[in-house]
Amino acid sequence: MWENIQIFGFRALWSPYYFIAILSIAVLYVTVVRGRFMDKFTDATPATRKQMTRFLGAMALLYIVKGSPLDLLGHMNFSFHMVQMSLLYLAIPPLLILGTPDWLLRAIVNTKGINQIFKLFSKPLLALFLFNGSFSMYHFPGVFDFIKTDSLLHAAVTGLIFIFAFFMWIPLIAPLPEYDRMSDLFKMGYLFANGLLLSPACALIIFSNSPLYATYYDPEHWVQALALCVPASLLNGIDVSNINLFSFTSLQKDQQLGGIIMKIVQEIIYGMTLGYVFFRWVRNEKIRGEEEVAKYMTPQPSDS
Repeated sequence: MWENIQIFGFRALWSPYYFIAILSIAVLYVTVVRGRFMDKFTDATPATRKQMTRFLGAMALLYIVKGSPLDLLGHMNFSFHMVQMSLLYLAIPPLLILGTPDWLLRAIVNTKGINQIFKLFSKPLLALFLFNGSFSMYHFPGVFDFIKTDSLLHAAVTGLIFIFAFFMWIPLIAPLPEYDRMSDLFKMGYLFANGLLLSPACALIIFSNSPLYATYYDPEHWVQALALCVPASLLNGIDVSNINLFSFTSLQKDQQLGGIIMKIVQEIIYGMTLGYVFFRWVRNEKIRGEEEVAKYMTPQPSDS
């Protein structure tokens, strides 16, 4: 399969312009958080090595997801598409949030116009349903095929889901104290709810008895979807009538594998987050208990 996709050329495979954009963002981030322009922010301190690793790791993942051959393969095979979705919505947003120093994030959030949007869309219940609802709707067969055939619509919808994913993570990570609205117990329940709400879409994909998406089996739809990442001048000169040349398994197995990948990655990431929240809750409860015992054991001053 790798040999077959070489015909699409360097630009389609490695998206050099997208790489330049990602690199520019990374350079700007390092410039801001490691000294220059820091005096323009209140209480600014240099970003830690851990923060920088997380943010730059998110940038690297973003390029892999949308700029590497994975993007091209995602238009040809549903399983690769789901690898993209799981990384784009479940891995990259928390890394970006954790990689942004609180002083920089607060400056962004407090910008006029953004503040009210941030307060509204980071409300746990709204964020929960907006992300899971938009992700599920996007993967409805008719909706999916329609969005995949228009570059502007595809960019707008996937970008909007990414924003919803970002807000979905805010109540869990709570990078700023004023947005830490839930107790650790509620955060654990929030994670369970996220897993449950995404399950119907994954189940529909995994247990369907036939291929759901014309984008991956109908040549006309397939070529239209491919035009999202392959220049039209190049696509017109390539014979793509035999779409099986670019597949590594049957349509049915590819579709099932895609649903399984999404569910497994979700369980791994949510499971790691749940473990962190649970052990933090246990640690805080232990500290609270020790403080109560110490308070009880401390002799009280007499009235005399």
